[in-house]
Amino acid sequence: MSTALRVSGARLPPLPSIRDLIKMYRLRAIKQLSQNFLMDERLTDKIVRAAGNITNHHICEVGPGPGSITRSILKKQPKRLIVIEKDPRFVPALELLRESCKEDIDMQIDIGDIMHHNLEKTFEGAPKREWDYSSPPIHLIGNLPFSVSTHLIIRWLEAVSQKSSAWSYGRTPMTLTFQKEVGERMIAPPGDKQRCRLSVMCQMWCDVHYKFTIPGTAFVPKPDVDVAVVTLWPLRHPLVDIPFSMVEKVVRTMFNMRQKYSEKSIMRLFPDCVAEELTKKMIVLAEIDPTTRSFQLTNEDFVHICYAYKLLCEEYPQLEEFNFRMPKVQREEYLQKFESSVKRTIVD
Repeated sequence: MSTALRVSGARLPPLPSIRDLIKMYRLRAIKQLSQNFLMDERLTDKIVRAAGNITNHHICEVGPGPGSITRSILKKQPKRLIVIEKDPRFVPALELLRESCKEDIDMQIDIGDIMHHNLEKTFEGAPKREWDYSSPPIHLIGNLPFSVSTHLIIRWLEAVSQKSSAWSYGRTPMTLTFQKEVGERMIAPPGDKQRCRLSVMCQMWCDVHYKFTIPGTAFVPKPDVDVAVVTLWPLRHPLVDIPFSMVEKVVRTMFNMRQKYSEKSIMRLFPDCVAEELTKKMIVLAEIDPTTRSFQLTNEDFVHICYAYKLLCEEYPQLEEFNFRMPKVQREEYLQKFESSVKRTIVD
């Protein structure tokens, strides 16, 4: 069976279906790479529609596999499409797509790991926009491997905060797939059972929209979970203007003891010798209820907590180096230095 693409008003020669390509090139999903093929063209079209108008845009697709979402992107007539695929087995199928649209669309195939890819270089030549202006004609789209999706989005959020990588061009949006549970965490409001570190980190820097759910049965092989399609639009004005690493440290520590009072969580940000004094000081600065649990805190609460911690770190710079997960030997060395240089000042 073959299908035809319509690009720039011209009907291209019929192409083998995704199922036929998988059979033709004997493509088997590799479990270690979290590969699952999406066969339904209606669903791939729906994913691309969730990205909005991408006609004449510069698009980067992450993990195209045999090219099912790629076809739906090409039908929207982007100016340029760069696909980044880790598995070279898919190159022949992707080359077939590139050949079919070469007269109308600049399609580039990059073989490599997205975790180490330079997205600023990928979009080289694309128009840039001022951060508080409209988003640039750039979009990231991808059916992400479950094994890397959370780690990758945290890395991209850090790039958003730094206005680097793909976000050196402006507020580049993303339309991505995640495990349904991960998608629910990303949008979880205060008090929700799914509220976690990922919820706060995403909402600090992006406007997050859960678009729709794809049943696991739509994929081959069928994953154990359903899949969420999520769009993230970087905020014109992020909720915090603090280094990403500091915010991540505070939020991670707060959720490390999810069911404990916030007061107990905050104490873990400080060495034992001054934890009680500085925790009380931080609660006053942040103006939060110390008996509130981390998942009940609002984004505004977390903003106040982060700024309070930043003020304390400015007052006692050694605090920023502290990590309650430090190995025992490293912790003892740190405490010796800390106590001699800071404790006396705090107590006095």
